[in-house]
Amino acid sequence: MPLVDPVTMASPAKSTSPKDATPGVLSPARLLPVQIKASPAAQAARHALPALLAAVYVFRFPALVTDPVPAMASTLPVVAALQVAYAILCLPAAGSPPAASARKTRPGEKKKAAGGAGDAPRGITSALLSLLLTTLIIPLLYFAFVCFGAPAYTFVSHTTLCAAHLAVLALFPLFYVHGVDGAAWAAVGSFHAPCDETFGGCVGAFVGAWLGAVPIPLDWDRDWQRWPVTILCGLYGGYLAGRVLGGTVLWGKRAA
Repeated sequence: MPLVDPVTMASPAKSTSPKDATPGVLSPARLLPVQIKASPAAQAARHALPALLAAVYVFRFPALVTDPVPAMASTLPVVAALQVAYAILCLPAAGSPPAASARKTRPGEKKKAAGGAGDAPRGITSALLSLLLTTLIIPLLYFAFVCFGAPAYTFVSHTTLCAAHLAVLALFPLFYVHGVDGAAWAAVGSFHAPCDETFGGCVGAFVGAWLGAVPIPLDWDRDWQRWPVTILCGLYGGYLAGRVLGGTVLWGKRAA
């Protein structure tokens, strides 16, 4: 199988069965679950970074309740940096060959070490492109929030920053591992993708954000009920839960 240039951002984790292919019909890709890199740094980071994300949110929660916009704006670069570190250290960049299809070493040929120097430029390039795609998706998420009841013309900064946090947490890792592969995104969007840390985190973030809206209309008259504090609580909690569960007990399972 020919290698794909990482600049094209083509998904490496696609496996299509010949019996599923129908002439003239485009079917979603049968994705394999995303394997976390086996290096000690990757295994340490996959456990440490979720804890850091939770610690950042808990530390900034009082400021978020007091004044959401400055708190969200100052926290977003930190969260983005943690997500970039997670992607580069732990995830295979789009265009990387799957571990199962790695070419066997010929007699007398030196075997390249996994996670070698060649992985760093690929990871940085994929991370930058993924951040660009993540930024472009924020207006669509803003529109989705409005469709689900967010104020359309007031609290614009609040909703935009909330959409940015959702994009960085839920969609950035998926852009990093799948790029703009249409078949891969069709599988993700139709829930034909297997569960892993990236897909589980995405589903958890969206479900958590949706559930987080429940306390807002309740007549409790609490400061933390202001828009979009509870949305962010559900978003972060759902993302972390989905990411952990997707990488452990639910890994490899399919919803459909």
